[in-house]
Amino acid sequence: MRYSISGDIAQTVRLEPEPEETVWVSKRSLIAYSRGVEWTLKVPGGLEGAVRRTFAGEGVALTHLTVTGSGEHAVIGANSPGHVQVWDLADGAVVTTKGSFLGAWGEDIDIDVTVARRAGAAFFGGAGLFLQKVSGNGQVLIHGAGGFLEQNLADGEEITVSTGNLAAFAQSVDYDIQGVTGLRRVFFGGEGLFMTRLKGPGRVLLQTLKRRK
Repeated sequence: MRYSISGDIAQTVRLEPEPEETVWVSKRSLIAYSRGVEWTLKVPGGLEGAVRRTFAGEGVALTHLTVTGSGEHAVIGANSPGHVQVWDLADGAVVTTKGSFLGAWGEDIDIDVTVARRAGAAFFGGAGLFLQKVSGNGQVLIHGAGGFLEQNLADGEEITVSTGNLAAFAQSVDYDIQGVTGLRRVFFGGEGLFMTRLKGPGRVLLQTLKRRK
């Protein structure tokens, strides 16, 4: 798969798949495509996957692209201000928060829904109980609102993240919450009652703008 990322304010990705190569794209992200590109809506994981995806808030179906010959292309984008980064699944599975998954391709790509490990993070961490997980052998396109801040956490290293600024993180990262202390900070700080705490090891992608609900 050949690809190129362009743009400054709202980046887009031009994909040039090989014949018979398939690409998963988030719904409503297909901007343009050449004549030899075919697309349909598919549900990863069948009926069971549809139910889990509904809880994750990602929509039931994804756009599934295939090409019939060489020299074809498709252009995709998140239709909102932000940047795109590539996550190589050779480094491990990635967990994406709502709205951060843009596309994926490769061998044995599995797009599933995972459950937050800790009850507190599930209900108060901002990302929700159900999160989307992508694994396999290939690449994943991650969209971040605004720009990206990347952290590579060592084993046991922790960072605290404002709710809404978490875009994606490695499956190896532990995701929990931390209460905001002090009445003035709770009521006037704009961060609410809880913030997200991440513990390594693993890669973390933060987005500089909070994504709109």
